[in-house]
This record gives sequence, structure tokens and C-alpha cells, in this order.
Amino acid sequence: MSRLLASVNIFVEQSQKEKVLLALSELKGIEEVYDVAGEYDIVSLVSASCIEEFRQILHEKIIKIKGIRSTIITIILEPHKGPKCLLKKVDVPH
Repeated sequence: MSRLLASVNIFVEQSQKEKVLLALSELKGIEEVYDVAGEYDIVSLVSASCIEEFRQILHEKIIKIKGIRSTIITIILEPHKGPKCLLKKVDVPH
């Protein structure tokens, strides 16, 4: 069974950024955490068995971390390249 994957883009209070990065890195369900430059402060990849589990991780774990101001969520429909892709055999017509 495939898992729900979501990118959680996070805005933080700059004075709390290192603590937020550490707290996110220790949470079950968060597979990847990146300190980034750009619109967001942190980008994380969350894996869950279903949307309900994802909501629980978001609302009961991520949002409660001191220093997080807000998040923008992107649900990943289908990966096409990268470590989360399932290798598929593609038949190319000759």
C-alpha cells in the first residue's frame, strides 16, 4: 500500500529556527527536513498512512512546536523522479 506524502513548508521565528529543526528531525512520520533559503524557512517531507494520520502529525506534533509561525502544505500526488519513486518498467514502442 502506498503512503501519503506531503511537503510541509514552514515559517519560523528566526530565534527558534535551530530548535525547530531539531524538534522536526526527531518526530516520527517526518522523513526529511531541510533548512532552506527562499520563501520558507524549513521544508519537510511527511509520510503518513492516510490523510487522517497526516492531519494528526500536522496538528498534534508539527504545529505545536514552539517557534513555528505557519505552514503551507502540498500533498504529493505522484512522484516522478527521486528517492520516493517506485521504479516502473516502461515499455517503449519500437
